[in-house]
Amino acid sequence: MKQDQFDQSLHSYSAWRAELIQTVERYQAWLETHDLASPEQEFRIFEAIDALRRDRLTLAFVAEFSRGKTELINALFFSHYGQRLLPSEAGRTTMCPTELFFDSVSESAYIHLLPIETRLQDKTIAEFKLEPIHWNQIALDVNDTAQVAEALHQVIRTRQVSLKQARELGLYDESSDPYFRAHQSTPAQVEIPHWRHALISFPHPFLQQGLVILDTPGLNAMGNEPELTLNMLPCAQAVLFLLAADTGVTRSDMEMWQHHVHALRGQAGNNLIVALNKIDTLWDELKEPARVNASIESQRLASAEQLQVDSARVFPISAQKGLIAKIRADERLLERSRLGELEAFLAQTVLPHKREIMRGNVVVQIGAMIDENLALLEARKQAAGDHLAELRSLRGKNADVIVHLMSKSREEQAAYLRNVESFQNSRRLLQTQARNMLEALSLDSVDKLINKTRATMTHSWTTTGMKRAMETFFDGARDAMEQVSGHAEQTRMLIRATYKKFHEEHGLPQLAPKQFSTASYSTELERLYQEADAFRRSPATAMTEQSFVIKKFFISLVSHTRSLFFKANQDANNWLKEVMNPLVRQIKEHKTTMEKRLDTLRRISESRDTLDSRIKELEVGLRDTRQQLDTLRQLRHALDCNVSAPPPPSSESKAHSSSEVAV
Repeated sequence: MKQDQFDQSLHSYSAWRAELIQTVERYQAWLETHDLASPEQEFRIFEAIDALRRDRLTLAFVAEFSRGKTELINALFFSHYGQRLLPSEAGRTTMCPTELFFDSVSESAYIHLLPIETRLQDKTIAEFKLEPIHWNQIALDVNDTAQVAEALHQVIRTRQVSLKQARELGLYDESSDPYFRAHQSTPAQVEIPHWRHALISFPHPFLQQGLVILDTPGLNAMGNEPELTLNMLPCAQAVLFLLAADTGVTRSDMEMWQHHVHALRGQAGNNLIVALNKIDTLWDELKEPARVNASIESQRLASAEQLQVDSARVFPISAQKGLIAKIRADERLLERSRLGELEAFLAQTVLPHKREIMRGNVVVQIGAMIDENLALLEARKQAAGDHLAELRSLRGKNADVIVHLMSKSREEQAAYLRNVESFQNSRRLLQTQARNMLEALSLDSVDKLINKTRATMTHSWTTTGMKRAMETFFDGARDAMEQVSGHAEQTRMLIRATYKKFHEEHGLPQLAPKQFSTASYSTELERLYQEADAFRRSPATAMTEQSFVIKKFFISLVSHTRSLFFKANQDANNWLKEVMNPLVRQIKEHKTTMEKRLDTLRRISESRDTLDSRIKELEVGLRDTRQQLDTLRQLRHALDCNVSAPPPPSSESKAHSSSEVAV
């Protein structure tokens, strides 16, 4: 059976990333060779290379129970094992969020399992990931497929606990319990997941190339772990939402879509895909193939309309038949499963989109640094050329001309130094602006708001009072971000004016200073606000014990808001440290050039022999500068080029919306 399109595309992406790393490393070596790297630049380059090496492509699978998520993961990625690697059985399978990836640091494959009891602690899953002591560990023998498959069954483990314990863990809600709806009474025992989260490191070729698979549990578990909706899913490059073709969009499907998936459509960098699984349930040997295809198409269009998505993003498939077809090398069955159409979309849309995001980030960051070096070298070349022409014109001239040039140079130098002093005043004003901006973003300010909100909610006697405190918290957070935006705009205006002054009055290269915007943070804060609003209005919140409502609100929404402010504070602080550095380097370079010019004229006035030797020095230096410029332009070109681009979509590939597959 031929290599899958996704396999080819992922391999191409990995090769492109490796080539991009080499380009950045060549630039790093160039800076070191010519002693042009500042400590800040060295740190940024290190960060860029490290980010490229740690780059991951995350595909998240989201669905209600029994929609075939795990079977689809097996079919897409693990069919070559000749069996179901991940447990996929009738009924509930994945009971806790599961991440599959490759840990290059670990010497062996493993499963790390976080006990469900950790929900009693005021910590997020991200925080627990930093503390290995809390996780149960199982080693995987990659040479023993049966042992791996058996060990992976841990993710579906459950156990019975008392109703009280289930409530304490936040895992029981009458409104979503079929038993309570049927009997109007609560059960004595409740079945809960044994584990809260699973991390699986496995040396699969896809995973080794940076693929991460996030397998999520059903609706109830999604609501119980808000971190999935707030952090993990928005960070995924593609989210696959699964439906069942025999049922269409059910009530629980729609609830999951509206509460946990729908908002992701507005997230930059996400590709939301709907898979209409189990189309094999619509196959009927007694019907004409055209009628079966029409039935599948009707279900596809109806699902797209109900979810209000582009019908081109809804893929009818049979994960189970696709898995069997791959294991048996049955091309006809694979075609009937339509799995190839979904794989083609992932290969031709999701991976190239991820590639452009990664490339854009590197080009913006490293490209700006190269542009600064290019501007510096261009200014150096121009200054050397002007000085060379000036010295050549002095051949045969009398001493009075040289004295006049020296006097003029001193006047220019004095005027320049006065502007440098003015620049120092601007930097002091910038520091004042920076303090105001960073203070509004400080964790101390956020923590004061958090503590006030916690106290208000704890002492509130009514659900309405608690809800009002939640709303007040986000109103305060949004006000703080608006203040930061105002300070950032004032700071940008000051910086632009300073850059413009030195360009217009002294001919320094015109550079666009790096910008800082709060737009992305404000967008994320608004998303959290909407999540909080849904949390406040949820009937489950009104029926849940006050202490757990407070804990859930702070662990999920408040902690995420605090992390957002921390990230914004870091980014703003880094920006303020670096934004004036290009101009500072230009000012120092120009000052050094003026001093060298004045020194040359002084030496020539003392001895005419200095003139020819200095001309030769400048000629050699000018040739060296031109060579440096050529090398740097080549690096910039390599950074801009779409090297190792993924193969174009096959001309034989057709849109699934019009496909006619024999049944």
